[in-house]
Amino acid sequence: MDKINLTIDNKDIKVPPGTTLLKAAEKAGIDVPSLCYHPDLTIHGACRVCVIENLKDNSLLASCVTPVQNGMELSTRSMKARKARRRNVKLLLANHPNDCLGCDRNGSCELQDITHNLGICREDIEEIQGEVRKVPRDQVGPALKRDPNKCILCGRCVRVCEEVQGVSALQFSNRGFDSIVTTAFDLPQSEINCANCGQCATVCPVGAITEVSEIKNVWEALEDDNLHVVCQTAPSIQATIGEEFGYKAGTVVTGKLIAALDKLGFDRVFSTEFTADLTIMEEGAEFLQRITKNENLPHITSCCPGWVKYAEHNYPELLNHLSSAKSPQQMFSALSKTYYAEKEGLDPEKIYTVSIMPCTAKKFEKEREEINASQSKDTDAVLTTRELARMIKEVGIKFEMLEDKEYDILMGKHTGAGTIFGTTGGVAEAAVRTVKEKLTGEPLNRLDLGFKGINKAEVVINDKIIRVAIVNGLKNAEKILKEVKKGQSNYDFVEIMACPHGCVGGGGQPLPVDEKTKELRGNSLSHTDRQSVVRRSHKNPMIEKLYSEYLKEPNGSKSHQLLHTSYKKRAKN
Repeated sequence: MDKINLTIDNKDIKVPPGTTLLKAAEKAGIDVPSLCYHPDLTIHGACRVCVIENLKDNSLLASCVTPVQNGMELSTRSMKARKARRRNVKLLLANHPNDCLGCDRNGSCELQDITHNLGICREDIEEIQGEVRKVPRDQVGPALKRDPNKCILCGRCVRVCEEVQGVSALQFSNRGFDSIVTTAFDLPQSEINCANCGQCATVCPVGAITEVSEIKNVWEALEDDNLHVVCQTAPSIQATIGEEFGYKAGTVVTGKLIAALDKLGFDRVFSTEFTADLTIMEEGAEFLQRITKNENLPHITSCCPGWVKYAEHNYPELLNHLSSAKSPQQMFSALSKTYYAEKEGLDPEKIYTVSIMPCTAKKFEKEREEINASQSKDTDAVLTTRELARMIKEVGIKFEMLEDKEYDILMGKHTGAGTIFGTTGGVAEAAVRTVKEKLTGEPLNRLDLGFKGINKAEVVINDKIIRVAIVNGLKNAEKILKEVKKGQSNYDFVEIMACPHGCVGGGGQPLPVDEKTKELRGNSLSHTDRQSVVRRSHKNPMIEKLYSEYLKEPNGSKSHQLLHTSYKKRAKN
C-alpha cells in the first residue's frame, strides 16, 4: 500500500494511510502533549491539548483524531499551536482544585507534567480562575476512591471500564460545567457492580481515581512494639517496583525489594510465590477430582479477586465452576496466623499481616467475611506497589544502593511456577505442570500461551486431551463465560485474570502503563521461571514440609478449613 507523504516541523515523513497526526509526529521524533488520548483505548478527542497547526489554511487540528493526508504541511511548534495548547490547559486548571501537594498523584500526574512543560505558572492560572466544583468525594472504599472535583472529563476511565473490562460501571452525567463522571444512580463505587480492578486508576491522568491508602495503618503497626509484623510480596512486584526508582520496565529487583522491606522494619519478609505453589497443590487436586467425576467443568480459577467479584455480579449461576481455593494472598495470611504462629511460638492476635500487591481488588478481598480462617482478620493491610514505593521514598531509602537480600525461609521458598502467577497464563501453566507430572511422571513442555486476550492450548495427559484457555480483561472473559453458560464450551481448565496481561497490569502498579510496558514485565517473570532450578510447585521442599507437618494432604479437612472459601450472588446493578 502506498504511503502518505507529509511534512511536520519541516521534516518530511512517510506513514501508512489512516495514521493519526499524533502517531506521525511520534514517528518523526516529536512529542505532542495529550491528555484524553491513551494508546490502549479508542480515540476520544475531547481535551484539545494535542492541537497542531495546518500551515496551508492556518487551522488547528486535534492530532489524536485527525488522519494524515498527502501533502500536509504541519507545525507542532507554531505560536498559534502553542498558544492554543496553553489556553486549553489553563481552562482545565481554572476549575481544578490545584491542591498538588496533598494529592495522591503528585509527581506522577500528567496534567501537572504538561502544565510544567508548557511553562504555565500560578499567575497564568489566576488570570482565568473560575468556579471550582464542590462535588462530594466517594471515599467509602475499601479499594478505590473518587474525587470528581479533580476530574478533567478526559473519559479514559469510562472507556477502559466499557471497552476493556465490559463492566461499564462509570458514565458521563449532566452537561456543561456540571458534567461529571459518576456511577449508576451516583452510588458509592463500593455499592455497584464495580470489580475493583483499578484499571480506571491506571488510565486516569490526574488524581480523580486512586486506591484507598493503607500506608498510615502499616506505619502504626510497624511502630507498635507489641505487634509482630510480617509481609508478603506478590510475584509481579519484583518486576514492577523498580520502575518507581528509575529502572527500566521489566527489571527484576527482588533482592533490593526484600532489603527495602527489611529496612522499613518488617519482622519477616516472605513471598506470596510460596502460597502460589500451595494454590497449585490445592487447585490441582480439586481439578483432578472434577476431571475424574466429570463435574463442574470447565474448572475456572479463583485467585483473581476482581474476576471473582465480576462473576458474583454477572454470572452467579457459574459460581460452582470456580475453584474453591483461596487466592495466594489469603492462603498466606491464614497460614501466617496459624502454621507460622505455631512454628514461631507467637500469639496470632499479635501478628499483623501486610501484603504488597499489584492489585486494588486485593483491598476488597481482605474484607470479605467468608475469606477469614484464623481467629482474627487474616490480612490486616494491603499495600499496592505504588504505596510501598511511597513508604520507601518517605524514609529516604536509596533503593538502587541496597544490597540484595533473600526471603525468610519458612514461607519464602518458591518455585518458578509460583513466579509466573504474576502474569496471564501463569496459573494455568503451573497447574497443568503439576497435574501432568503427578499423573504421568512426565514433565510438561511449556505452553507459551501468550499475554493478550484469549489463548488456548491442548495437553495430552495419559489418553485424555485436556483443553486449556487463558483469558485476561473482563470483556474477553465474557466471551468464554457465555459459551459456558450455554453449554457450548469444551474447555476443561480456564484461567481468568481481570486485568490485561494479568497481575503485571494490575490496578496498583507503577504509572504510566501501556501494552508494551506490561509485556516487558511479563517477559521478565517468564525468564525468571525459565532460570529457576525448581519449576514445579509440588517439588517445593517447604510445601512438602507444610503438608507433612501440618496440612497432611491437599484438599484434606485442614486444607479446607484454612485454604478454601465460598462465593455469593451479588446484585447486577
